[in-house]
Amino acid sequence: MAAVQVSRTLYRSTLVLDHRSTAFISSLSRLSSGQRPYPITSRNFSLSRKTRLKEAFSDADSPNIRKTEAAWPHPVFTEKEMKDIQVAHRETKNWSDWVALSTVRFLRWGTDFATGYRHDKEQAKLKSGDPDIAGDRYVMNERKWLVRFIFLESVAGVPGMVGGMLRHLHSLRRMKRDNGWIETLLEEAYNERMHLLTFLTMAEPGWFMKVMILGAQGVFFNALFLSYLVSPRTCHRFVGYLEEEAVLTYTRAIQDLEAGKLPLWQKMEAPVIAVRYWNMPEGHRTMKDLLYYIRADEAKHREVNHTLGNLSQKEDPNPYVSQYYDPSKPHPSKDFKHMKPIGWEREEVI
Repeated sequence: MAAVQVSRTLYRSTLVLDHRSTAFISSLSRLSSGQRPYPITSRNFSLSRKTRLKEAFSDADSPNIRKTEAAWPHPVFTEKEMKDIQVAHRETKNWSDWVALSTVRFLRWGTDFATGYRHDKEQAKLKSGDPDIAGDRYVMNERKWLVRFIFLESVAGVPGMVGGMLRHLHSLRRMKRDNGWIETLLEEAYNERMHLLTFLTMAEPGWFMKVMILGAQGVFFNALFLSYLVSPRTCHRFVGYLEEEAVLTYTRAIQDLEAGKLPLWQKMEAPVIAVRYWNMPEGHRTMKDLLYYIRADEAKHREVNHTLGNLSQKEDPNPYVSQYYDPSKPHPSKDFKHMKPIGWEREEVI
């Protein structure tokens, strides 16, 4: 027994030494290439290895069911339509718009601080005594982008669900139709959740990030719930401004990818769940294509919510599910046939 115990102790020591030797060699390699021996991160948003997600979204044990289709099939986007998406901003016109924009800017600052995000232009402004430390801490890599995407998408699916739920209950209380708003809001929440599920097949958050998401969702849901009761219009404008930031974020990620700053994603294939949901064609199933699809979704949410914020919240029908007397005239639609980044004005559609 003593011999067996000594053997086990020697084996464990060998493993530790092998691990330390590997880390030491890795450090020497980083030093020889002019990098710091150990990268510095500003927040401990741990991401588990991909292998832990092997059975995360496995099919349910249902012998009689072959496949479950998506509740809301995704519209088909062309490559040109997705690449034509532009960063846009709707100027504030009244106090309601100002409150919505100010809230988004505050939340953007808080999210940037929590996830350690800095854009290239902001990095250049950093006043640090050690530029190497600033670079390791703030330069975005694949892991940091995933952290940001997962955190943002876990919250982005809340507004549509809150708005759809409250309008559903409002319709029941008033015993009147909702004129198509509920379906669009729930579809938006569903779409944002699909973004999250796609990124979760690539990395799983650690316990710290899960706690952060739990707290953020609890605060955000209740705050939005109360706000929507007071002013639905302000809430839709808020989401419109929020989606402007989402389009900006994904645009910067695409720019980093195309500039060669994210080498691990250069030839990476999109997850199967993404290929099925967006009906991604053969030859266009890379990580870059995936970011283009998601950015297009965010751009559509930007337009939809800015448009809904321009309408009468109790009486106007939802222009995105309505039929028009003159279909040839430009009007809101689920696709990108007639795109208005800052939303349609009420006089244009009602």
